[in-house]
Amino acid sequence: MKTDIQIAQEAKLWHMKDVAAAYGIEEDDLELYGKYKTKLSDELWQKVKERPDGKLVLVTAINPTPAGEGKTTTSIGLADALSLLGKKTLLALREPSLGPCFGIKGGAAGGGYAQVVPMEDLNLHFTGDFHAITSANNLLAALLDNHIQQGNALQIDPRQVLWKRCLDMNDRVLRNVVVGLGAKADGMVREDHFVITVASEIMAILCLAEDMKDLKERLGRIIVAYSFAGEPVTAAQLGAVGSMAALLKDAIKPNMIQTLEHTGALVHGGPFANIAHGCNSVRATRTALKLADIVVTEAGFGADLGAEKFLDIKCRMAGLKPDAVVLVATVRALKYNGGVAKADLGQENLEALKKGIVNLEKHIENIQKFGVPVVVTLNSFTSDTQAEYEFIRSFCEERGCEFALSEVWARGGEGGEALARKVLDTLENKESHYHPIYPDEMGLADKVGTIAREIYGADGVAFAPAAEKALARIEAMGFGNLPVCMAKTQYSLSDDQTKLGRPQGFTVSVRDVYVSAGAGFVVALTGAIMTMPGLPKKPAAESIDVNEDGMITGLF
Repeated sequence: MKTDIQIAQEAKLWHMKDVAAAYGIEEDDLELYGKYKTKLSDELWQKVKERPDGKLVLVTAINPTPAGEGKTTTSIGLADALSLLGKKTLLALREPSLGPCFGIKGGAAGGGYAQVVPMEDLNLHFTGDFHAITSANNLLAALLDNHIQQGNALQIDPRQVLWKRCLDMNDRVLRNVVVGLGAKADGMVREDHFVITVASEIMAILCLAEDMKDLKERLGRIIVAYSFAGEPVTAAQLGAVGSMAALLKDAIKPNMIQTLEHTGALVHGGPFANIAHGCNSVRATRTALKLADIVVTEAGFGADLGAEKFLDIKCRMAGLKPDAVVLVATVRALKYNGGVAKADLGQENLEALKKGIVNLEKHIENIQKFGVPVVVTLNSFTSDTQAEYEFIRSFCEERGCEFALSEVWARGGEGGEALARKVLDTLENKESHYHPIYPDEMGLADKVGTIAREIYGADGVAFAPAAEKALARIEAMGFGNLPVCMAKTQYSLSDDQTKLGRPQGFTVSVRDVYVSAGAGFVVALTGAIMTMPGLPKKPAAESIDVNEDGMITGLF
């Protein structure tokens, strides 16, 4: 059996000018990075912005398990299948972070015969967007510390510096550090912190900004610290906006690559969904909607995280109205939720399936609360049985969902045709009545409580004293109307990753809250969630290599 990277390396890629031409994009509107990846020019948007939008399909999943779900693989295979059925289809996906590529999760190029390529480029440096974001983030940090060193005209309180440095790599020892050690000229000694680049507010800003003007306005609103008088200090006050924007001027442009079957894919931006808002850029999604009949996009991790943030944050800010949601699961993952050990997931076990399917049930209910029709799909495995399929099919159809098997990993677009037909039937015959689950004017604590109760199934929320104080301060500053971005474990509907299935009788613990004023949302930190992950005991990096011919191996 061929590995993902072998399949990708053997693929015959089209030149990007030929891929783009299928969507009416002229070569002059491409900013090529070699033959197989390109950025789309600002001028292209001006040409297409008055066109009507295509249909928008969101792909999400149940809570991740070690058994795997294959959300990105399904998104890619579905797009290829829709293309095979004669629909002009584009993907709108996130870029991978180097952290999981060298850690435990792997890349984000799909798998098997449902991949976007060139996968090595995408999973490594790609077009440099993440490096630009890292540089802009750390430039702001340097300007802040330099301001304190050079007289501190803004009276920044070093004990209330909020802005953190970042790095696009899992590096736990940088979570809490001390900077400024040495001589007086080396800066003021203070505690500092690092986050992974995908958790930087600049990543969120890039993904939510409409254009350069909006980007600069958002960058200027970033609150970097508080003064001795307790007043917020912004990036604009530090004079940092222009230089950060200069670093981001190319990064804000959407990237385009292709699938193994030459369907176009706009891959741009990549905030994590467990510690950030989990969606690709607004610019990429909006551009795709002007160029295609159907746009397939995805949101990170399970529907309780990525999909909730897509529907409550991204759609609210960008005026997007999704037409359908595809909810991905596997028989193996549902049995894992039913208490089966990973080693035993290949055996038929209808009792465990009945216990574990409550996780899928809750995600179906959650999506329906937003008024969007749901199609459930199962990524098929050779160990699955017909009895297991029929049980899940009946379960879904009883709840008003379409259902289809997906075989895109093994068969590419052809293996996704059953799913594609269900999606087309849903788009044609089921109307979407999308709406967010809370209004702008609701108080921040009530927004957190609404998500906890309605989406997670919690009895309520316990706010730590620090979180209560932060909420009061944020609302006093006038940010109470912003949406909430919940930072929560992806492995459970609760904030305790050990609680599988559909937990009940629990309370969500919020330990702290802060405002991302530039991005335009308030972040609530729950449980033990980390904004700088660590590497596992055996990192994926140990298996990655490059031979004398420049061929990369071990990347997945």
